[in-house]
Amino acid sequence: MRLKEKSFAAFVASKTEGSQEEGSRSWCCCGQSFNEHSAIHKHVARTHDAEIKQLTQATYEHLLIQLEEEPGMQQQTEHELKPVDISAWIPDMSHISEDGLQMGPGQVLLYYCYCQVEDPHVICAWQKALCEKLHLTGKVRVATEGINGTVGGTKVATDIYIDAMRSHPVFKMDKEDFKTSDGGAECFTDLRVGVYKEIVPMGVDPDVISYKLAGIHLEPEEFHREVEALLSEGDLCNDTILLDCRNFYESKIGQFTQCLAPNIRKFSYFPDYVDQNLELFRDKKVLMYCTGGIRCERGSAYLRSKDVCKEIYQLKGGIHKYLERFPDGFYRGKLFVFDERYTISSNDDVISDCRYCGRPWDHYELCSTKFCCQLVLSCPSCRLEGHTACCSTCQTKGQAQSEATSDSPRHKEECECTDGRPRIPQDV
Repeated sequence: MRLKEKSFAAFVASKTEGSQEEGSRSWCCCGQSFNEHSAIHKHVARTHDAEIKQLTQATYEHLLIQLEEEPGMQQQTEHELKPVDISAWIPDMSHISEDGLQMGPGQVLLYYCYCQVEDPHVICAWQKALCEKLHLTGKVRVATEGINGTVGGTKVATDIYIDAMRSHPVFKMDKEDFKTSDGGAECFTDLRVGVYKEIVPMGVDPDVISYKLAGIHLEPEEFHREVEALLSEGDLCNDTILLDCRNFYESKIGQFTQCLAPNIRKFSYFPDYVDQNLELFRDKKVLMYCTGGIRCERGSAYLRSKDVCKEIYQLKGGIHKYLERFPDGFYRGKLFVFDERYTISSNDDVISDCRYCGRPWDHYELCSTKFCCQLVLSCPSCRLEGHTACCSTCQTKGQAQSEATSDSPRHKEECECTDGRPRIPQDV
């Protein structure tokens, strides 16, 4: 169980009252009584997220202190216990001042590496210590199948980070494995490093669908030629699919010309999308792409496991690397990124519209309604008129929240953006 899930469970357990027997258990929180697991879970998720994060962070820091205080932390093998000292993987930075690490031009890194990680918790502790010393912010996911990260800081700090990653014995990475863009530590609210089952959540056990079964990797130049050939044939080409493996809000503001962009909300829906649209892929040549390449690794492996496609290829390095080589190529619009910037761009095309007035607009903002995490395309004129929510339900909730007192009941309607969206679209 992940640390946050454990913290969540512990918080819920602390609210238990009455009998502990299954079927007669109840919970009390914020002056309300709850008789069902789903009800107390929903309440805690909506109302106590800050407390859960604090509890998770406190627990994690306690574990990290244990790691740092026990350099002889041991790893079980068949024959003996071998100590692992993470300090050996921290580069010497004594020649660089703190100002040197924190001042100057900034940079954001995006990378992943699929490989066998024997003890992800040790790698996790090392990553947290390394990033903190370099004053980096961002997100790093570690699993037995590898590592996936996006971090921001000064160029001096991120260059040291790249060197440390390349020097680590577990990760056989090249400089080309790191995608860079303008930014810095300010692009993320904090640093989050954790151990997970998957380095990108597809929702399928990595032991069942491994990255080792991925499709054929195409360099940006090769992928460009394939797309060029596809577009030149136009309607005559019906045996090739250019598949966007990202979420709908990503492809909405930027995509390759004439791609198939599934209307899915998260990558964990991709396997179900494939299952429900198998005939769409039967006997087809598939060209897959995503932001940096990571989703295509196991996404293509899952599609290959269905044994319906003629050929499956994926863009090596993703859109990020393609735009470095072809900034004015076949990818049009913005590239969505998972940080405070939301987007980066290499061309001026705007392919999306303001949801309220229909004018061309591609700058996302979070829905203004509390507890809603949907992104909204609302142009400046419409925002000035108060159109800052993702849908009419959230707009009403937002107005009610602004007028509510502490004793007012909470609105619990699911927002229309989620409620009205088919979980798995049928594209056959």
